[in-house]
Amino acid sequence: MEHNEKLLEVRNLKKYFPIKKGLFKKTTGYVYAVDDISFDLHKGRTLGLVGESGCGKSTTGRAILQLQPPTAGEVLYEGENLAVLSQKQMRPNRRKMQIIFQDPYASLNPRLTVEEIVSEPIIVHKLLPKDQIEDRVAELLGLVGLDSELMNRYPHEFSGGQRQRVSIARALALNPDLIVCDEPISALDVSIQAQVLNLLIRLQKELDLTYLFIAHDLSMVHYVSDDMAVMYLGTIVEKGTSEQLYKDPMHPYTRALLSAEPKANPRLEKERHRIILKGELPSPINPPSGCRFRTRCPQAMDICKEIRPELQSIGDERMVACHLFNGSKEN
Repeated sequence: MEHNEKLLEVRNLKKYFPIKKGLFKKTTGYVYAVDDISFDLHKGRTLGLVGESGCGKSTTGRAILQLQPPTAGEVLYEGENLAVLSQKQMRPNRRKMQIIFQDPYASLNPRLTVEEIVSEPIIVHKLLPKDQIEDRVAELLGLVGLDSELMNRYPHEFSGGQRQRVSIARALALNPDLIVCDEPISALDVSIQAQVLNLLIRLQKELDLTYLFIAHDLSMVHYVSDDMAVMYLGTIVEKGTSEQLYKDPMHPYTRALLSAEPKANPRLEKERHRIILKGELPSPINPPSGCRFRTRCPQAMDICKEIRPELQSIGDERMVACHLFNGSKEN
């Protein structure tokens, strides 16, 4: 399996949502949900996108899949810019990219049986003759650990973990290369989360899948990801391998995120130094000038108000957007 080949290249991606008011729905401002982010995703690897709720993670995933067309920027999939394609031109690419949604209770049509849910993309894309569809659905259910005898049941007859397995089967129906996992286990019981994570890891190895794994839990992302990018208020503040960011976080926000993670070992939990961020998360409608994180950063400097730090390489696959690491801080 070749891990050096770039499957996805995101360049200066922006997604702004207009705020419209009044009788004539005049645009009075924008929600800066995703504001100029760039990253690469290599074939066969998992990139974890992590950050607080509302930082733009899910919007990034949807913009990549063109479910929410980007305001600006490029989304290069195997070298082709998806952002300039029409819906008709985008259709062949839909087979290559799929999404697993956060809530298995809301993402499955309650009026359809499991067989109808999983077979729907196969029928829409005319992938198989009718007489082969049932066997394919049974095969997909087996892949995710469900008995084929369950295919005539409805979503309400399943537990949350089983429903998410149905969602995964549906995502696999078109043999995709890339799957966006949008917080796929956050709505599940803790006892079930590890089972679904291990299933995703096994499927990746068996089917040579590439994942964009979106979550707010650093330890979960560390467990499942090869590489990691940390988002804050629509921007990426740090990137690197999963091990690098988990063991040696450099950006003040990454450090704060990691310090909030409880430790299973009571001794380590007692020694854990929690970094409490001051203030509230600013509004993406009116983000702070300069560095987006400066209003809550314990190490903020005067330059942080004036200049937005660039995401720059500091060697060994690490990238950080912080004035502490670009020579701006006087020694």
